[in-house]
Amino acid sequence: MRNSVSDEQSLLQRASQLETQALAEIYDNYSPGIYRYAMRLLGDVTLAEDCVAETFARFLKSLREGRGPRDNLQAYLYRIAHNLVVDLYRSERETVELDDAFRSETDVPEEEAAKQIRQKQVRRVVHSLTPDQQMVIALKYLEDWSNEEVAQALKKPVGAVKSLQHRALRSLYKLLEEKS
Repeated sequence: MRNSVSDEQSLLQRASQLETQALAEIYDNYSPGIYRYAMRLLGDVTLAEDCVAETFARFLKSLREGRGPRDNLQAYLYRIAHNLVVDLYRSERETVELDDAFRSETDVPEEEAAKQIRQKQVRRVVHSLTPDQQMVIALKYLEDWSNEEVAQALKKPVGAVKSLQHRALRSLYKLLEEKS
C-alpha cells in the first residue's frame, strides 16, 4: 500500500509517539506486502511469518529508542525484512540443504515436485546474487516497485539501481542457463 507523503509523515509522527492506532495501521498496511516478499524469497510460510514478526519488532524497538524512519516508511520496513532474509539464508543454508536431501519427492505429485525443484533452483540462484541485487530483483519484479522507490529503499541513485538490475538479470540468466 502506498500512502501519500503527508499521510505517511502523519502516520510516522504518531508512530514515533508509540500511538497504538498508528502502529496497528502501519502493521495492517505493510505486513501483507512484507509477507509476500519474504514468502517469495524464503519459500516457507513459517519463515515468512517469522520475518514479518521480526521486521515489526525491530521497527518498534527503533521507535522506542528514538530512532527509526523519518520518511519513506515502506523502504525502511522492506530494508529490515531484506536484511533478515539475507541473514536467515546465510545461517540456514546448510540446514536447508540437509532437509532437501532427506525429503522424498515421491510424497507429492510429479508436476508439483518439478515445480518445487525449479523454485528451489531459482531461489538458490537469486541468493547467489549480491544482497543489493537480490533486493532490486525482488522489489522490481515481485513487488512491482518503480526504480525511484527501489532507489529510496537502497539509498542509492536511480542510475545505480538500473545498473544493479542489469547486472542481476544478466547473472540470473547465465546461472539459470548453467542449471538447465
